[in-house]
Amino acid sequence: MTKHAVAWTEIPVTDMEKSVAFYNDVFDFGMTIDNSGPNPMAMFGATGNAIGGHLYPGKPAADGGNTIHLYVPDGLEATMKRCESAGGEIVSPIITIPPGRFAYAKDLDGNSLGIFEAAS
Repeated sequence: MTKHAVAWTEIPVTDMEKSVAFYNDVFDFGMTIDNSGPNPMAMFGATGNAIGGHLYPGKPAADGGNTIHLYVPDGLEATMKRCESAGGEIVSPIITIPPGRFAYAKDLDGNSLGIFEAAS
């Protein structure tokens, strides 16, 4: 079995409905809010052997907190445009590294995101 460095991610948000809409618009996740547990959550990327995470009602870090890098569903530039259209903010130029390209962004609550496109 492959050992991953990351087991799970959690992103605190102040408005679940608005944040689910944002992440669905930007990343095409198809998330829904699950109210079956002690706290509401909306999961993303948790299929098969994939590492995923969830949104939950919480207090985002004042400085954006840790950065979670998420794969784009299509091109990087298209995802950056959707991020801004959905109310997010792009906070860096495109950065190219051997595994691909990415840009830093912030979601509706100021959480730090990496919008990542793998090299082909």
